[in-house]
Amino acid sequence: MSQPVHDRISDIVGKNDVVLFMKGTPLFPQCGFSSRAIAILEHLGVDYDTVDVLQDQEVRQGIKSFSDWPTIPQLYVKGEFVGGSDIMMEMYEAGELQQLFEGQGISKVQ
Repeated sequence: MSQPVHDRISDIVGKNDVVLFMKGTPLFPQCGFSSRAIAILEHLGVDYDTVDVLQDQEVRQGIKSFSDWPTIPQLYVKGEFVGGSDIMMEMYEAGELQQLFEGQGISKVQ
């Protein structure tokens, strides 16, 4: 994968405390996994940003090599890759995702 797309992804990940690379948008997720990831973030009430990989084929392919993770969605918190929707769900159900956000100083939206 080309370095410029990795630089763009790195920039996005670095500028946002919580960012979800997903298919579609929060209002119109384009796959069940992206929909579930958004539902978890909404339920936790944290402020997050999203990147619609369907709008940018370079990012869609580049994010997979950037994280060494083959599927989308992908969640990043404070620049660290957390995982996809299955990992998010497991962490959420175990209370670990809430702890991660709190531990990173990410508060709920008022």
